[in-house]
Amino acid sequence: MKPIRVLQVLTIMNRGGAETMIMNYYRNIDRTKIQFDFLLHREYKGAYDDEIKNLGGIIYRMPPIWPKNYYRYKKALSAFFKEHPEYRIVHSHLNALSAITLEVAKKNGVPIRIAHSHLAIEPFVFKSLFSKNNDALATLKATIHSLMRSRVGNKATHYFACGEKAGRWLFGTNSEKKVRIINNAIDAARFKYDQKKSKEIKQSLGISGKKVIGHVGRFNEQKNHHFLIQIFNEIVTLDNNVVLLLVGDGNMRAKIEEEIKRLKIEKYVHFLGIRDDIPILLQSFDLFLFPSLYEGLPVTLVEAQASGLKIITSDTVTKEIDFMDLVTFVSLKRSAKDWARIILEQITYDRKNRFQRIVDSNYDINQNAADLQNFYLNLSKKCAVSTDS
Repeated sequence: MKPIRVLQVLTIMNRGGAETMIMNYYRNIDRTKIQFDFLLHREYKGAYDDEIKNLGGIIYRMPPIWPKNYYRYKKALSAFFKEHPEYRIVHSHLNALSAITLEVAKKNGVPIRIAHSHLAIEPFVFKSLFSKNNDALATLKATIHSLMRSRVGNKATHYFACGEKAGRWLFGTNSEKKVRIINNAIDAARFKYDQKKSKEIKQSLGISGKKVIGHVGRFNEQKNHHFLIQIFNEIVTLDNNVVLLLVGDGNMRAKIEEEIKRLKIEKYVHFLGIRDDIPILLQSFDLFLFPSLYEGLPVTLVEAQASGLKIITSDTVTKEIDFMDLVTFVSLKRSAKDWARIILEQITYDRKNRFQRIVDSNYDINQNAADLQNFYLNLSKKCAVSTDS
C-alpha cells in the first residue's frame, strides 16, 4: 500500500523555526504510511532540500506571493492543483498568507486544508515602521499578515497552532476549541547537557573560561538584534569576561556588524553563521538571550531548555514556553542596562541534564510525531469514506 502524501506549504526550507519543526516531524513519522511533499515559494535551494529528497519527498516550486504577482500566483497554483489531484491533504505553514493558498486549494476541490499558525505579532511592531534600524521588508510582511489573518478561517478545514497565543492571533480569541496545538517538538536526546562536552566545545571555539551568552536566530527585525547588541554592550561595561555567540544569517547582519564596530566590542562577538550543529553549539552557551519583538512558540527556546540553559527573553514571547522554570521574561520597555544586570545575575547556576523533563512536558518528538501521523491517517480515512458515499 502506498503512503498518503501530504503537501506541506512553506516559503523556503531553510533552518527557520517552522521549517525545523516540520523536519523534526518528517524524520520521525512512519514514511511507509505518511510521506511529505513540499510546495515552496523560492526558486533557490534551501538548507533542507537534499534531506527532503533523501527521505523520499518531492519539492515543487511556486513564484513568491507578492502583491505585484498576486493573480499570476493564484493562476499558477490553480494549475498545480489541477495537475496534482492526488493531494487530498494540504498543510499550509504560511500563517495569514495561508488564506491565499487554501482559497485556491478549496476552489480546486482539495477536501482537507490545514492552516498552521507559527506567529503572534504584537500590535506595537508597527511602530517600528519608521525606526532608523527598521527592516522594511520584515515590517511589510508583518503588516500583511496582520491584515489578512481574518481571511484564513473560512478557507481552512482544520486549525493548527504552535501554542495558544499563536492560535488566538490567527484564528481569533474564541477559537480555542477549534485549534489543535502541535507542539514544536524536538529530538530531545540530541540536546542532553554534558559538562565534559561543554568544556571541550568552549575550548575548540577558543572561549574557555568565558561567560558565554548565545543567540540563535535569523538577522531580521523580528529578532531585535539591535537591542540585543545594546544589551551586550552594557554587559561588557559591567563584566568584560564575556563573549557573545551569534548563530544565523540574514539581511540585517551587515548593519549589526557595523553597530558592533561602532561600539568597539568586536573582540567579544563571534558570528557563527548558519549551522547544522545547534545541539553541539548550545553546549557551549551559558545563557540564551532572546529579545524578540514577536514570536509564536520558538523552537530554539525548546532546544535551549532541553540543553538545560537559562533563557532571558522578552515578555512578548508566550508564557507557554516556560515549561521547565528556566525562562525569565523581561519587558522590552526596560533599558538595556536593566537587561544586562538581570543577565549577569542569572548567568551562574547549576546546569543539569533536562532530558526527562522535556519528555514529561510532551516536547519530545517521538510521541508527537506518532500523534500527527495518526491525525493525518484518520483524516484520510474520513475523506475516503466521504468520497465513496
